[in-house]
Amino acid sequence: MFSLNWDIKAIEETLESFTEIQTAINYKQAQKSLQNLVNQLDLTTEEQFGLEGEIEHLGFMLEKLEQTKLQIVAFGLVGRGKSSVLNALLGQEIFQAGPLHGVTQKIERQDWKIEQHIISSLSQALSYGQKHQIELLDTPGLDEVNGESREEIARQIAKQADLILFIVAGDLSKLEYQALSTLREVGKPIILVFNKIDQYPEADRQAIYEKIRDERVKELLWPDEIVMVAASPLVSQVTRSLDGSVKVKKFRSDPQVEALKLKILDILHREGKALLALNSLFYADSVNEQIIQRKMSIRNAAAESLIQRAMMTKAIAVALNPVTALDLLTGAVVDVAMILSLSHLYGIPMTQKGAIALLKNIGLSMGGITASDFLASLGLGSLKGLLGVSAPLTGGASLVPYLGVGLTQAGVAGFSCYAIGQITKTYLANGACWGPSGPKAVAENILNSLDETSILSRIKEELQAKMTRS
Repeated sequence: MFSLNWDIKAIEETLESFTEIQTAINYKQAQKSLQNLVNQLDLTTEEQFGLEGEIEHLGFMLEKLEQTKLQIVAFGLVGRGKSSVLNALLGQEIFQAGPLHGVTQKIERQDWKIEQHIISSLSQALSYGQKHQIELLDTPGLDEVNGESREEIARQIAKQADLILFIVAGDLSKLEYQALSTLREVGKPIILVFNKIDQYPEADRQAIYEKIRDERVKELLWPDEIVMVAASPLVSQVTRSLDGSVKVKKFRSDPQVEALKLKILDILHREGKALLALNSLFYADSVNEQIIQRKMSIRNAAAESLIQRAMMTKAIAVALNPVTALDLLTGAVVDVAMILSLSHLYGIPMTQKGAIALLKNIGLSMGGITASDFLASLGLGSLKGLLGVSAPLTGGASLVPYLGVGLTQAGVAGFSCYAIGQITKTYLANGACWGPSGPKAVAENILNSLDETSILSRIKEELQAKMTRS
């Protein structure tokens, strides 16, 4: 029996040691990943606009990892005792609390130093508080005036928090349930703190606790994630004077939050570093995604402008060129140049040979559009050439139909260039990949989304304006 017990204990110690090593490795990897993201941020002023706060907070998250600093945030409606609960944990009056509605008007924070004598029954849990930093954050009530903006602040803080304390003072209201559900979606560990239990008789207190546990939050929290406390208990003392009159004196007694301290420290001991690492990575991933979206938005706008310029360049070149073979060659040159410029814009290296190959691929994918473009350019180009040659013989009379044919030819060429640009942009925005649908499907989707009438009208209007000025 002794040998068996010893073997089990040895196995448990080995497993615990292995877990600690793995946690340390994961933590280092999280630090490295976040550091790489911060180091590789290479954003223009335009790309940074609107994301300054998130980018700045990436540095703060990295600092949290380096300091092993864990944040615990208190949420709840007005009057539930959020500040009192945090003060009880701290063992001193730091956060402003009182009977007035909404005493806490902004997010406040304070480091929590764990004294060794607080919870002697959980020495392992205490080791977290001794080795690492813990920061407590108090927030305004979720139902305060101008609550929409404050609720948005609360959600942002919840994303950054490592552990959430949701404070109630009785059965949950509909608003409290909605707020708790919203916070649950953030994906952070939550402790539901049933505060002010001193204000209920023991039977009522237990009945409320069971209702919360079995009905209200059954789908949101585990039973062991609900803790009952009395952060600032009010005690009544009855005294009788010499004349026989009875006086009731009320005063505040010592807070009853040991169970909450124990629960917090237990969670931090078991999962603290993992929570901190995951939280930092999730936040970094969220910010990185926003940065990518911003970059893509700016690049897409630049790409759209580039495609517009290429479209008009090709249209003008084709419209004014009297030689049919040069029409086709000039159009192809503009298309290739546009593809190379788009590849540079999206940061995807491409050679001229690669651009020509992509143009061929797009041409095959566009099918009838490219074929009609070629035939139209060939036919219209031939007609335009004849009209141009006959201009001296007709005394310049053939120049009017020449310009009309050129305008039509330009419209066809410009639309083709615009379609090729849109398909190229989609291809490059997807990392030089067509995706599972393939080039033909991508081309069809884009072509179906284009308003040919609108694009042709725009080409003709701009060309007519240029020709009139000329």
